[in-house]
Amino acid sequence: MKNSNDSLILGIDHGYGNIKTANKTFGAGVYVSDTEPAFKDNLLTWNGKYYTIGEGHKEFVADKIQDMDYYVLTLAAVAYELRARGLREAKVHLAAGLPLTWLSAQKEAFRSYLLQNKEVEFSFNGIDYRVEFTGADIFPQGFAAIADRIHEFSGTNMLCDIGNGTMNVMLINEKKPENRRCFTEKFGTQQCVIQAKEDMMRTHHATVDESVITRVLRFGKADIADEFLETITKSAKNYVAEIFRNLREHGYDPRMMRLTVVGGGGCLIKNFADCDKSRITVIDDIRATAKGYERLATRQRKRSGNK
Repeated sequence: MKNSNDSLILGIDHGYGNIKTANKTFGAGVYVSDTEPAFKDNLLTWNGKYYTIGEGHKEFVADKIQDMDYYVLTLAAVAYELRARGLREAKVHLAAGLPLTWLSAQKEAFRSYLLQNKEVEFSFNGIDYRVEFTGADIFPQGFAAIADRIHEFSGTNMLCDIGNGTMNVMLINEKKPENRRCFTEKFGTQQCVIQAKEDMMRTHHATVDESVITRVLRFGKADIADEFLETITKSAKNYVAEIFRNLREHGYDPRMMRLTVVGGGGCLIKNFADCDKSRITVIDDIRATAKGYERLATRQRKRSGNK
């Protein structure tokens, strides 16, 4: 998407588990080195340092600007989007987001963090890029994924965005979000992974790789022994039960409202929720929030006269 200044509007969802753009999903892990590593897959070079991108995930931090990781991950995300367009140089307007209840306090600081360098030259996967950042808009996470279909939210609705690190909850009444009824909990899917690993060790004295647990959470199965699958499944069901307990504490009543779930944790609701799912909508597109950021930023640019 472009505005009148010929800037590409690129939406980036800075998750703790994955970074998502409209066209790409990759792990949020960052490993930095002063020397060039032997293996150069997903290697970003900038400012005299070498960053290996995508291995593992980012540890939960309440403030995303406390180190340079999310800035480097932003450069990688921009590179992926430019490469998809056959570009190596561009003006870029960023569209990003923060958890609902952190937005007002951290919005300006996060924008400044993303725009700390007006022009950046870096290399990613052996390709040199030159980017001029022309601006950044910061939106509420979760809501961006459904902003273009808010007209469908008649009556009372609850929106639940389940990410790797946090769970964001918003109440929507007659197509209007209620700002005073937004909540952020440190109860993302990584909590489920940690519990599953502990349950596997306690029950079977077995260490299981996180990738195996993630596969079970996403698809409900994996190529492992039945007793292992049963234990991980039980952990997932207990986690999902806790999700609904938290939602009820924030006013969720399936008899009175519909529930819409976005984010990577939506697959757990589909696979492990023990409830009537007829009034629950799960948006499967893990990149829906990043795409929503782009739509919201484009709309905002048009309203401000940058068509």
